Amino acid sequence: MKTKHIFDEQQAMMTALDISGNHVMCLDLQQNRVFDLHGKAIFGNNLGIEVCYTYIHPDDQDVFRTFIERLSDGTDKEAECRYRWNYNYTGQGDPDWHDMHGYAIAEYEDGKPVNIIATLTDETDLKRKEREVEQLYSRYKTIFENSIIGLSFYTPDGWLVDANRIMRKLCNFDSEEGDEFFSKMNLFDMSPFNEVLDHDHPDDYWACSLSIIPERNMHVYLEISVHPIYDEKNQLVYIAVSANDVTEEREMYLNVTENDVQMQKMNEAIKNYEAELRYMMESSKMQAWRISLDRNIIEFYSGLNTVVRSFDLLQMQKIFVDQEHPFVKAQSMSTLSETLSKPLIYRGQMYPVVSQSSTELQWVQVNGIPEYDKDGRLIGAFGIWRNINDIMHKQDQLRSETQRARESGQMKSLFLANMTHEIRTPINAIVGFSEVLSTLTSSEEKKEVIQIIKNNCDMLLRLVNDILTASSLETGKVSIQPVDVDFSKTFNELFESLRPRMQEPGVEFQKDNPYDTLPIKIDADRMSQVITNFVTNAVKYTHQGHIKLGYRKENRTVDGQQREGLYVYCEDTGDGVPQESQPKIFERFFKVNDFIQGTGLGLSICKAFADACHGDIGVISEGKGKGSTFWTWIPL
Repeated sequence: MKTKHIFDEQQAMMTALDISGNHVMCLDLQQNRVFDLHGKAIFGNNLGIEVCYTYIHPDDQDVFRTFIERLSDGTDKEAECRYRWNYNYTGQGDPDWHDMHGYAIAEYEDGKPVNIIATLTDETDLKRKEREVEQLYSRYKTIFENSIIGLSFYTPDGWLVDANRIMRKLCNFDSEEGDEFFSKMNLFDMSPFNEVLDHDHPDDYWACSLSIIPERNMHVYLEISVHPIYDEKNQLVYIAVSANDVTEEREMYLNVTENDVQMQKMNEAIKNYEAELRYMMESSKMQAWRISLDRNIIEFYSGLNTVVRSFDLLQMQKIFVDQEHPFVKAQSMSTLSETLSKPLIYRGQMYPVVSQSSTELQWVQVNGIPEYDKDGRLIGAFGIWRNINDIMHKQDQLRSETQRARESGQMKSLFLANMTHEIRTPINAIVGFSEVLSTLTSSEEKKEVIQIIKNNCDMLLRLVNDILTASSLETGKVSIQPVDVDFSKTFNELFESLRPRMQEPGVEFQKDNPYDTLPIKIDADRMSQVITNFVTNAVKYTHQGHIKLGYRKENRTVDGQQREGLYVYCEDTGDGVPQESQPKIFERFFKVNDFIQGTGLGLSICKAFADACHGDIGVISEGKGKGSTFWTWIPL
């Protein structure tokens, strides 16, 4: 019975593991072999631990080794680790990375760990769903933030949750993050909501009135609406408040009213203004036109009475470019009469036959109204013809500037999102390993952790320097300051300072310094930054072979003249640059591989420096997997 009970429990536990989808594997520390205990643990049975390491993402191998080593040497009795695992066991084609979560315990015999039992969970779908949720939230947050009216949300109790950009501006918030006054002021206590909203069952509300809040220096006419939001269980979850500044519309209404009064006065004295109107039309290159159905003619006037051009109605189509507009297309008398019986607004291009001061097509706006005789019979139409070339050109410029502003805003959003991710990575590593450092007893372990902290500090410093440099270059505040240096000596010192960045054991760092001494005048600091960015970029993408850093003096023809310059290059045997990516490789935020850490600013900074020096920069690569050579030439 006891055996059966144990067997039943074992079957229940195996069923539970099957349902959970977890895999269980064992690492035999005496043989350094890995085999399955339950399920298919990633790759199969009875493999060496070193083979396991080859399936780990390069960026996660150090963390995974530390995870195994701390369990193996007894530092930890249980631990967990997250890493990326390559499901492409064949080694052919691109890696198939999955996000894995491992929880392991060590089995002991005679006080020593002999086995490591690990439960593995594939979290790839979970991570993907989390990213999709974050992207969806970011999308709706962007829509909310960029609404053309002010929006804010309150809790069912009336406390502020969030407000978009327009609402923050209308209410003069302290900052983009929030406002002390409104965060402490309950919606149900504010006027006019304290008088119209039921605290327990708020209803939809709309009003348009003058809003005055002295504490926030508010004195605006607002169109305000309140809408309670309920969930599927009819429970109040949020109260949405929208506000639209109608101060300008009110001013416009008042102006229109005042204009109506003025128009009445002007109508009484219209004869006194006829001369002024004629002068205005002539000076602004406006012309009046009139169609006479009885005479079958269209006439264009200079001023009000002088005919400068006239055409037969059958020839009217030849004047306009848009042949399909009803005003232009109408030829028969009945069709034209129907068209002219309504107010006319036409905007399009016209051949320069009315005003022959130019041979180019002219944008014109034609406005007209029907003309009747005293018996109410349609006899034609009259109106104003106006050249709007300048207006159309201004509209094109406005569209171009609007698009440029929109692209700039998108780049800033991308920059902020990218910086948040990139800066968090080294900070997390620094904080995490700093906490681990105090628990270590072995000097070798401390040395390894300190090196990790130092590497992440260097990474963080490079990120900050790239951000500051990119910002300075964009604002044009960075100046090139050449100084006299022995570049051969400076190059050697820089080469040695970059050597510790070579972490891959299969990569050789080579130097090409053809001069014992090379006194030149150049901005050495900027050139060092370019070389550092070249090498840093090569280290990220090179895992076997060599990285070669070198330079030489080289003359080039610039603007028809021979110029002496310095050619610097960094050659690697890494992943290479695909042909389609090479034209964009020096653009800001562009990355060939989004999984490789970096801001996408380094190479754009290098190009900005080369441009500022009136130099040149480029990349040589036969394509993906063929290695690459990044170079720059700076005139001396």
